[in-house]
Amino acid sequence: MRKQNSEFLTAFTSEASSDLKNTDYFGFVELDDYACYVIADGIDDQLEASSAKLAVLTAVAVFSEAPSMSRRTMKKCLRAANKALLEAKSKTKLKASVMMVVTDYVKLRYGQAGNIRLRLYRNGFVKEKTTDQSLTMDMVAEAKVPQDKVAVHEERNNLYAYLGQEKDFRPRISKKIALTNADAVALYTGGVWEHVDEGEMEDVFTDASDDPKETVSNIEDLLLSRQPEDLKKYTFVVIFANKIFTDPNKKRKIKKILATAAAILMTVAVVVVIIAIFYNNWQKKKEKLRLGYTDTIEYIQMDNYVKAQESCGRAQELAEDVRDGKMQTELGNYQKLIEAVLAAEEQLDSGEYAQAQATFKEAAKRARYVDSLGLDYINGRLALTADYISVYDLLSLGDTLVLNLQYDKAEEKYMEAKVTASGIYFEEGRKAAVEALEALYEEQKAQAEAESEARREQLAKEESAANYMAQGDAAFTEGDFDSARVFYTAALQKYEELDDQAQQEVVAEKLEAAGSKITSSSSQKEEAGEYVAQAEEAMEAGDYSGARKYYLLAMDIYAALKDDETLEEIKRKMQILDLKENERRAAAAEAAAETAGGSGNPDAPAGQENTDGGAGGESPDNGAGEVSPDGGVG
Repeated sequence: MRKQNSEFLTAFTSEASSDLKNTDYFGFVELDDYACYVIADGIDDQLEASSAKLAVLTAVAVFSEAPSMSRRTMKKCLRAANKALLEAKSKTKLKASVMMVVTDYVKLRYGQAGNIRLRLYRNGFVKEKTTDQSLTMDMVAEAKVPQDKVAVHEERNNLYAYLGQEKDFRPRISKKIALTNADAVALYTGGVWEHVDEGEMEDVFTDASDDPKETVSNIEDLLLSRQPEDLKKYTFVVIFANKIFTDPNKKRKIKKILATAAAILMTVAVVVVIIAIFYNNWQKKKEKLRLGYTDTIEYIQMDNYVKAQESCGRAQELAEDVRDGKMQTELGNYQKLIEAVLAAEEQLDSGEYAQAQATFKEAAKRARYVDSLGLDYINGRLALTADYISVYDLLSLGDTLVLNLQYDKAEEKYMEAKVTASGIYFEEGRKAAVEALEALYEEQKAQAEAESEARREQLAKEESAANYMAQGDAAFTEGDFDSARVFYTAALQKYEELDDQAQQEVVAEKLEAAGSKITSSSSQKEEAGEYVAQAEEAMEAGDYSGARKYYLLAMDIYAALKDDETLEEIKRKMQILDLKENERRAAAAEAAAETAGGSGNPDAPAGQENTDGGAGGESPDNGAGEVSPDGGVG
């Protein structure tokens, strides 16, 4: 029906070259619903070669078996032609350029491999044109070869796509192109386009009638009138679409399509709304999951494991809802860490110190799976638990020594337990140590009533010495070495009164360390004081830049020594320095302005010596207060 209700006319000419060689070929088939036109240009030089004919016949035959305008069908036809040339029994390898045009009498689509050209003319003007698959056209695209030199360029037949290609055969398939009544399609080989330019051909089609034979004859006459010496074989094909097919059911089809499209759009709209709601809820859950994950980490960083457990539990439920496997795994690792820490805390509160220690160690292992998050807290609790255990170990050892009547050694252990417990604010352990001491004293009371008072004094001194030691250690840790030395000296006096040589040696070492720190600090203070003195000298000399440098060096040292009072004092001096420097700049500017206005030489620049011997402004090569080379004061 389509062919009968349309008018497609075809005419062509194909002539041999001057040496009677013609390896071009054109063939076509016009079926009821589709038409196929194939033109090929043999690239081989052998007279008996039949590459073009074989390619055309193969492509037309494959198309006729299952006619269609699909890309798949056109690729199938061209690949079959390529395969036919590769498998042909010939003395030489068969190769050809090819152009295949398929139409349903309403639209057309072309497939190309090589440098055969297609032009679609509408109202005398080019509507569609192909580009050769050659090295020359690539060079044109890169602006290395001008467009008007393509016909004579030496690489115009150097093709990267052609039939007979063994590897990577990739023909170019166009999109569908809508036709209108009176459209004309021209297909032609190199023998034409090398001698007839685009403008001349467009003039022929502008004046064309409805008869394609006339147009073919006009183009051939134009070509032969040039009488080119190197005229090659040529083929020129014209397809006139005088009348394209009009579908009588088009309106009904459109209505049906619109109705179907409306139903589809309605369905799509409902689906989109559902998906949007689902997606919105999913996004909200993802956001809550992200916040829960972040809250969990922040609570752990704040050592608030109860809140961390609540947040982590909620986040795990959300991760399961949104099926985020990665987040589920990470939150699971956090949950195990939190559970281990909370279990250890419960055991610690219950006095199960050995179990708490083991559980905290397990928590430390769990921390490795979450980038060591919470590890500092766990290590701190492990150290505290170890101290708790140490207190009870000392008390137990003291009890054993009491059973062996070694009261002095038992007392030492009890005292050590008491000092340790006091140092970690372990009230229960401290009370146990005090009760053990009191029990020990009660037991000794019957044996040494007379010595009890002296012994109590000794205990008081030992406790006092221990307290002084602890206070000295704390001050030393905080960097307060003067206070540390005072506490160590008091502890040394106590240990001298107690005649405790071992502790005296320990205290002496700590005193030496504190003294070393104080000496170091003093030398730093002296260095800083020298910087301050140099800064003040520089300021008096007007060298504000040097003064600023020395003040900054001094500030670095005082900051390291945590001497905030001196730091504030230097900051005040630097503020004064800034004021003086600003005053000097203002004065210099004012002097420069006065010099420029009152100079005896109006052409003399500001800041330089005038011709009458007067002093200019500040010399650019000298600092404030220095003598300039001409003897004037800068």
